[in-house]
Amino acid sequence: MRVHYHTFGCKANQYDTERMRQELEARGAVTATDYTQADVCVVNTCTVTNHADADARRFVRRLRRESPDARIVVAGCSAALRTADYHAMDGVEAVVPGHDPVAVAQAVDHVLPNLVQLGVRRPLDRLDMEPVGGEILRRRVGATRGWVKIQDGCDRKCSFCATRLARGVSRSREPDQIIAEARALAVNHPELVLTGIHIGHYGRDLDARATLGGLLALLLDEVPDVRFRLGSIEASEIDDPLLELLATSDQRVAPHLHMPLQSGSDSVLRKMSRWHTREAYRARALEIAARVTPLGLGADIITGFPGETDEDHAQTRALIEELPFTYLHVFPFSPRDGTTAATMPDPVPQRVAAERSRELRELAQRKGRAYRESRVGERAVIVLEGGAGTALTEDYLRVRVVGTGQASPGALHPAILEGIGDELHARLTRRAMRR
Repeated sequence: MRVHYHTFGCKANQYDTERMRQELEARGAVTATDYTQADVCVVNTCTVTNHADADARRFVRRLRRESPDARIVVAGCSAALRTADYHAMDGVEAVVPGHDPVAVAQAVDHVLPNLVQLGVRRPLDRLDMEPVGGEILRRRVGATRGWVKIQDGCDRKCSFCATRLARGVSRSREPDQIIAEARALAVNHPELVLTGIHIGHYGRDLDARATLGGLLALLLDEVPDVRFRLGSIEASEIDDPLLELLATSDQRVAPHLHMPLQSGSDSVLRKMSRWHTREAYRARALEIAARVTPLGLGADIITGFPGETDEDHAQTRALIEELPFTYLHVFPFSPRDGTTAATMPDPVPQRVAAERSRELRELAQRKGRAYRESRVGERAVIVLEGGAGTALTEDYLRVRVVGTGQASPGALHPAILEGIGDELHARLTRRAMRR
């Protein structure tokens, strides 16, 4: 049986798809890279915006049109909130409201009975109704960097966010299980990204009251010769022990942080039900930048949130100008069904929100270009990305690699950064640091 997987959304969703793939391959399925050659197509959906829902439904219709003989199984966040909608779609034969790989395997067996060996191995030892643990992921197929999911769900209640509705409360994996997964992934991946839905809350639900900094310290000790990178994390949750690891780990913790900001206006932040102020974010970002060099720094920004004024936008722009961002993810506000923000008064016209997004993206591009230029002539440690001739630096710069003949995708490589036009190139300087 040939199964094709298509993923929408975040790193956590992509991790979940890898768990689904691993589960089905363990039961005898073969992964198909082309959906037109697949017997079953598993679509792992995202619900971060209504547009994300629409994208998933559009893709399902495309599958039905271009591969009419394939059976379609829909899973993920959007499937959790719109189960009936997906059941009603032509061609969809099973819907899994969530991300459980065992439930996906059982759904596949239901639509194509006797083609999946359900009795091949023991069931997963799940930690919850959604497996934030269970059978460890051993490889991220087709990728140099591996992802380790350390928790799922979120306890915050941002007024614009539907992901927490689909994912549930924050649930952490036990440290020993995370270490076991990191060791397994380290065989094939020189860099591991710690991911989840709200990783800054890691450990709050565990009996031992583990912390993200404590977990990271354990991983550095227990899994040598691997670079770790943090997924998206709130500025307010980068505590002093975590900052110390970033500053003193000799870059075994990648000097790169993606810290969601959403707005630089306190008025808008309150409407968003965010828990940080403009000044608290600013102060922490500057403190981090003073201690960690180089530093790749990114953020999420929403423009045109209900009630956002020209002055609110100007405050956001001024904060972005001041802080050492190297990239931004900027999106105009999109109301999400079921969230508080969807019914807020004073909507901002879409053309205004789009124009504000364009303005901030252009600003981010200028700041990113200046940062790349500042890195020319400096050293970096890169991890290759397959056979495309590109690599990623510790501070999250994508570069083209010079002289890849001696380079291995399964290693970290020291390099010198060179500026060629608008691109950064990395010239390897000596043998790989690993394998």
